[in-house]
Amino acid sequence: MATSRGLTRESIRGTGVRAAGGTLPPVTGIDLARTTVLLDFDGTLTPVDTGVRLLERLAPPEWRAIDDEYVRGEIGSRACLLDEWDLLPHDEAVLRAALADVEIDPDAEGLVADLRAAGAELLIVSDGFGFFAADVAARLGVPILTNVVDWATGRLEFPHEDRCCACSSCGTCKQAPIKDARYAGRTTVLVGDGASDVKAALLADVVFAKGWLAEWCARQGVAFTPFTTLADVRAGLVHGSPAAP
Repeated sequence: MATSRGLTRESIRGTGVRAAGGTLPPVTGIDLARTTVLLDFDGTLTPVDTGVRLLERLAPPEWRAIDDEYVRGEIGSRACLLDEWDLLPHDEAVLRAALADVEIDPDAEGLVADLRAAGAELLIVSDGFGFFAADVAARLGVPILTNVVDWATGRLEFPHEDRCCACSSCGTCKQAPIKDARYAGRTTVLVGDGASDVKAALLADVVFAKGWLAEWCARQGVAFTPFTTLADVRAGLVHGSPAAP
């Protein structure tokens, strides 16, 4: 598959398998100064999905059927989020309290610092309820594209949807920033774990995947490098050497 600046997926290391001994192969052939790295939030920058955490703690069990429809591809993320949002209390204090114990990956700050030092462009892309991801992005000093809660009205809004996209069903379109970066001649790297990352994985030059996304990439034949934590991404992408098993 052709990528930006004449590169191909084959010329950028992304194997989809672990090296002998359980370590990750390094990703090579990337000039980070000409690279845009897109970081998913839920399950990637955090060890848990904050949307699922909210629903498990505060919503009736009907949310699971809605989520299953989304994972099966029967509804888009925007419809899924709106239906699930209707099941949650719209009290900001209650919602924030339910996420008070959520931590971010311990290597997140180091990864951000290393990528910045190498000249990479960073962007967090999150197709969730948005408010917690926006807080973390602000602490890390990384720009974010995500959905927004209007606390005054209790409405969930989608400032980064793309109705011109072929699917036009996502809350936050993760393909749009990849297209923008590639148009500017930049290599694109996606780091993600879930169903909301699928469409971006089809466009990105390099994919780091774990969990559901890794399984999907393996089934679909999409080249990827597996990771468990951001320490793997930091070692493989920034330092060009395998992370410890």
